[in-house]
Amino acid sequence: MTVTDQSNDRCASSMTQDALRGAREQISIAASSAKDTALECGSHYVTEPARDLFGLLQDYAKSRPEVVAVWCFGLGLFVGWKLRP
Repeated sequence: MTVTDQSNDRCASSMTQDALRGAREQISIAASSAKDTALECGSHYVTEPARDLFGLLQDYAKSRPEVVAVWCFGLGLFVGWKLRP
């Protein structure tokens, strides 16, 4: 090998390393963005429906407390019956 071939190999190796470093940085940025988006969507689509459901149940309990009381009694009786030793 001549001196010019060795310098060309070093230059190509350096360019390859730079390309790999750039690709790793881009992948890291994309993964971080995907993680942030998934966490935001997960928290929104889990907490918001739960809040809506509890809000609806509270409104229903305020308007018809006797029905809610009977349901609570029935569910308590059923769960107590199933948990009986």
